[in-house]
Amino acid sequence: MKKLYILISFVFLAVMFSSCEKDGKPEATHPDYLRVPLGSEVPTLDPGVAQDNQAIEVIEQLFTGLTTYDSTTYEVKPSLATSWEATNGGKTYTFNMRKDAKWTTGEPVTAHDIVYAIRRNILPETASPYAFVLYILENAEDINNGKIKDNTKIGVKALDDYTVQFNLNSPAAFFPSIAGMWTLRPQHRKTIEKHGTRWTDAENIVTCGSYTLEKWERGNTIVLKKNPDFFDAAKIRIEEVRYLIVREASTALAMYENDELDLIGIEHQAIPAPEIPRVKADPVLGKQYSIYPRFSTYYLAFNNERPPVDNPLVRKAISAAIDRQSIIDNVVKGDQVPATTFTTPPVFGAVDPSEGIGIGYDPEQAKKWLAEAGYPGGKGIPEIIYMHNTSERHAQIAQAVQAMLKRNLGIEVKIQNQEWKVYLKSTLQPDAPHMFRFGWGADYPDAHNFLSEVFHPTKSTNRIRWKNQEYADLLDKAVSSTDPQERIKLYRRAEQILCEEEAAIAPIYFDTAQYLSKPYLKWNFIALGGQHVREWYFTDK
Repeated sequence: MKKLYILISFVFLAVMFSSCEKDGKPEATHPDYLRVPLGSEVPTLDPGVAQDNQAIEVIEQLFTGLTTYDSTTYEVKPSLATSWEATNGGKTYTFNMRKDAKWTTGEPVTAHDIVYAIRRNILPETASPYAFVLYILENAEDINNGKIKDNTKIGVKALDDYTVQFNLNSPAAFFPSIAGMWTLRPQHRKTIEKHGTRWTDAENIVTCGSYTLEKWERGNTIVLKKNPDFFDAAKIRIEEVRYLIVREASTALAMYENDELDLIGIEHQAIPAPEIPRVKADPVLGKQYSIYPRFSTYYLAFNNERPPVDNPLVRKAISAAIDRQSIIDNVVKGDQVPATTFTTPPVFGAVDPSEGIGIGYDPEQAKKWLAEAGYPGGKGIPEIIYMHNTSERHAQIAQAVQAMLKRNLGIEVKIQNQEWKVYLKSTLQPDAPHMFRFGWGADYPDAHNFLSEVFHPTKSTNRIRWKNQEYADLLDKAVSSTDPQERIKLYRRAEQILCEEEAAIAPIYFDTAQYLSKPYLKWNFIALGGQHVREWYFTDK
């Protein structure tokens, strides 16, 4: 009888234990801190020189701008600013600032801190890759190009400690969106002047955001702690954030399934494309999988000065030989949309795909263009180098494109890859590869941010080394126009030149954000800038 009792007790305990398990694993409960992966090393935490998604993600938590976005509607709303007004026909914007924002030193954040940051970031010696965003301000471009030596001439000034005014070259209804970008966020002058390039080290940095930098082990981990002096600190419910550098998507997925990460997706390391069908079909993971709209375009850039892709006919042939839908269906598998233009709908000024602008998949036309360029059947064309930054997804897309160009055009493509930090520099050089992959995610929802700030011949980084005067004139006219319908027409023509007539780039797809997130994490994806971790929270389950 005693043996029977022991057996029954054992069975009872086993059943009770198994009820707390799912698929042989205990059901996950949240830790005391948020665990988020990043797909590559964060090269900088300096808002003045940041340009990649990883850096922007962390900077979003550390520094606060004048404005921010509603994470559901994308409406621009106040942050450091309490209000603003446009005067002088939309060429002057005046922002009134809150008086309870503090630096981590306890000092108030003032209009002078914003003016200092902008003046610093426009200097040529700062080498800010986003300096072109400031070109909308009076004299900014000439200061950045060295034509004007006095950086105080830029169109921004502090009217008093808590009022900052911007003077623009032309009206821009989207300027309140720009005002919140990292390049315009306040910086602590005394810290930068004291520590120089080491000012962002954990032991030196002074910040004003919702989180503070606790630790930065380069290439490994970034630890943030809730900022108790943040003006909205009472609303922050996650006390600590740990960003883990996880370079392989497959590793990130394994860590997620082993309950070592709380979410994965996109710059928080993409879900491996081959695994997406399994994830969707899995009874547990399928419930944790979600897709969000992402104002982002994946594209192939051409070095427009490097033969043979300096010839528009060769570029057009390559673009027409790429089966975008096949890449979506067989490689990335995230319900993306094939792209033949650059600006992602529904961003203002984007071309509706139904309009047929750009170059779609047409292998027969691709052959004709290549023959017209002097390379019938690919004969005589030199080897073309296709470079991507290190990533499983980018490698798979490169291999798919390589196979398509071989099959449809007889072109031999050599694939190379580089680590992100090196890649950013090498793709800016005159001898950059013939083709290299890039993605552009909106900083604010206007086609100006796509067409002008990425490819304007003189007012952008212009990695593709492309010059077209009509294109430049169209964009300069669009930014000055106050007529929305006129701006839409101008952007449409610019897209036609960029992606169809000149084929200066080959858009591949409009991206989506595919995420896995634990049930206990309540969050909301935002497609512009870094994520609003300050709004996230844990539940018990």
